[in-house]
Amino acid sequence: MKRLPPLSALEAFVHAGRTGSVKAAAEALALSSPALTRRIQALERHVGHSLFDRRHQSIHLNEAGERLLGEVGPSLDALGLAMERAAGTGELMRLRLAVLPLFASYQLMPRLPKLRAIEPDLHIDIETRPHALARLDEGLDVAIALAREVEPPLYARRLGANRVVAIGARRLAEGPEALTDPAQLSGSTVLLHRDLPDAFDGWREAVGLPDLVPAAIDIFDSGQLILNAAAEGLGIAFMFEMHLEGANDPRLARLFDVAVESPYCYWFACRRSALNRRPVRIFHDWLIGELE
Repeated sequence: MKRLPPLSALEAFVHAGRTGSVKAAAEALALSSPALTRRIQALERHVGHSLFDRRHQSIHLNEAGERLLGEVGPSLDALGLAMERAAGTGELMRLRLAVLPLFASYQLMPRLPKLRAIEPDLHIDIETRPHALARLDEGLDVAIALAREVEPPLYARRLGANRVVAIGARRLAEGPEALTDPAQLSGSTVLLHRDLPDAFDGWREAVGLPDLVPAAIDIFDSGQLILNAAAEGLGIAFMFEMHLEGANDPRLARLFDVAVESPYCYWFACRRSALNRRPVRIFHDWLIGELE
């Protein structure tokens, strides 16, 4: 078996990979930036290739680095927790999370039992109020937000593919009332979420009908209400594929064979310094692994 690299080199790599900053990682480990860089370089020599793409003000994991972080990060966290328990300092961990209701219902809650099984000491306080990114300084540890992008001062990781599809009552996908041509939407009501205002615009561009004007556009601030409205035949919802799949509602069906990449997507976001906290690191690594 190949000899393992020094634990200090792995620790430096994990901190730098999670923060995207040599300076922040060095501060967390009480090292100088050159000392931390030397440890990372020693690890790269050990594995035989680079683990980061280096830029003027920051470093970013390359594909090999992402893979290694995903494999060794949780193990290093588990080792640290084991040492805390051995020293008698282990305690209940708590994470304060803001997440949108639909993502929480369809993507997060069905998976949380797995996390509880492997991390029984981690407990999560969940809230679903809007504007989560702006409230990361108000007691929140992590936000799962829907946005075009996340401002650079924050650490952000895109969560999954977010493709817009047309969703309607099943009778509109099959049978005598079925819609077979996107142009037929000119007589329909379009249902949009407040946080996805451009969903329909991108979709109609993709089907070659940029000037298509529906009978009306109704705006909702609840994804679940939009899906219920579509199921009841009140209009055609333009939402993500994951929303339709997560709903698992036999009343709903995807209309037309078109799926369009959205400029909006779900993001995991937190303060970069928060990644040094064990509950945040554990939740981050677990969630990314689950969704990817």
